[in-house]
Amino acid sequence: MTNVYMYVVRYDFGFAPNPFGGVCTLACCMPVIRRKAEVGDWLIGMGGRDLKATGRCIYAMRVTDRMTFNEYWKAERFRGKRPIRNGSRRTMVGDNVYRTDPATGKWIQENCVHSQKSGEQDPANTKHDTQTDRVLISEEFFYFGANAPVVPPKILAQSGYKNRRGHNVYRKGECRKLLEWISKTANGQVNHVLGDPFQFRMSDKRYSKTHNRLI
Repeated sequence: MTNVYMYVVRYDFGFAPNPFGGVCTLACCMPVIRRKAEVGDWLIGMGGRDLKATGRCIYAMRVTDRMTFNEYWKAERFRGKRPIRNGSRRTMVGDNVYRTDPATGKWIQENCVHSQKSGEQDPANTKHDTQTDRVLISEEFFYFGANAPVVPPKILAQSGYKNRRGHNVYRKGECRKLLEWISKTANGQVNHVLGDPFQFRMSDKRYSKTHNRLI
């Protein structure tokens, strides 16, 4: 049975999710969703108070594959999602950041949005992200970013969506009209970045789990 996971996107750099390269990936944050979502399920990220985008749809993706962090790191087609912090804005927010050390089995974290300000590994973010060793892959997605459209309240109400912490889980049938509306609003432009991330110009920032804020 197909599920739809809906949640509020607190930060939108293009890191989680990462919609670049023709494939939308969720490799960091949202460990519960990454653990539970199956191939065929949908994720819908809504705007909230932090982005001043309550009621707006930032992205929707259907899970078409799942990988472990090591598989994601080694996959040639996802090398472009490895972060380069002194590169372009897109490469600065690369989400292909975790792998295990073959000798010790410990997690290695690349210099990324979830690293310390110095670029060194952030233990708190590493622990949070890697509690679920799974990356969600989508080759069927709609990413609106800062062009996120306002979802008609009636359609949101029909799905039962509540703007709250954590995530909501619905059956696909409950969100059928919402998914149809998203596709129609995107003019059927699947696998396109239809707007820059809300905070794309802040892609040099880091997120600290310890301080629960950007640094």
